[in-house]
Amino acid sequence: MSWIITILVGALCGWLASMIMNTNAQQGAIANILIGVVGALLAQWIFAGLLNIGGAASAGGGFSFWSIVWGIVGSVILIAILKAVKILR
Repeated sequence: MSWIITILVGALCGWLASMIMNTNAQQGAIANILIGVVGALLAQWIFAGLLNIGGAASAGGGFSFWSIVWGIVGSVILIAILKAVKILR
């Protein structure tokens, strides 16, 4: 059941991040899910692991307000990296 929640939260975070970064027309549902899940893990690694921001530890799992917020932050960072290396326009 946790995989289903991870996919749903990843899809929501990836979709919201793609709306913020204006890449929604280029991405499909699978790309939104992948960017959302990888972005949440990226946010957890950067902000909780490296910078020791306590609330960022919730980015990696579960369905809560903070997991969505950190997932969106990580997804926006990931989209910015993908735009910088010209994978996304």
